[in-house]
Amino acid sequence: MSSYVFPPAETPSAAVRGSSARYAVQRIFCVGRNYAEHAREMGADPTREPPFYFTKPASALVSAVGPSGATVPYACATQDLHHEMELVLALGAPVFRVTPEAARAAIWAYAPGLDMTRRDLQAEAKKAGRPWDTAKGFDQSAILGELVRVSDVGLLERGAITLSVNGVQKQKGDLADMIWNAAEIVSNLSYLFHLHPGDLIYTGTPAGVGAVQPGDVLTGHIAGVGDIHLTLGPAE
Repeated sequence: MSSYVFPPAETPSAAVRGSSARYAVQRIFCVGRNYAEHAREMGADPTREPPFYFTKPASALVSAVGPSGATVPYACATQDLHHEMELVLALGAPVFRVTPEAARAAIWAYAPGLDMTRRDLQAEAKKAGRPWDTAKGFDQSAILGELVRVSDVGLLERGAITLSVNGVQKQKGDLADMIWNAAEIVSNLSYLFHLHPGDLIYTGTPAGVGAVQPGDVLTGHIAGVGDIHLTLGPAE
């Protein structure tokens, strides 16, 4: 039996609808600019070039389940914190170098998610040609709603995805608007990594991202999946 100098951290996990068992999270992958209108609002060309990815540590995960969701502090070291509403995939089988058809079978569940972003730090990193880690992978930046098993809702190819801030709709799109659909994303990513159960994939956000402030209440919805609620507390 192994001994440790310090106690190991608790394994991050997500709630699963209709089950008391939790989904242990290993890694969090995120797809950049996967909706054409969002790509344009970020000053990019939305042509169908291969998708690109960034990651968040599993320790950034925050479970936001139920009508009250989660409350997190406004992120430190930023003056421009943005919301990005996304469909999240949870894998349930190992895949490596697979076709989209095989990748589709590995998607075990869906969830609504929020990729919180320090937009000012991201802009600085882009200008300097540096990594996005401080802009994307900070503490409590990966907000996740309840996982809904594919076996319960079927494969999702389309459906409304929206986000409101303090009751005012800010983001509105459709899953059918994704440049790369869920199966294509998993297939493409499987040529870069050995993927496993416990891997989450945030699939990109529709247009309408914007700044939020302490005290704001965010409410997201994905048709066929469910809702996510987040309240921002005072800055740390």
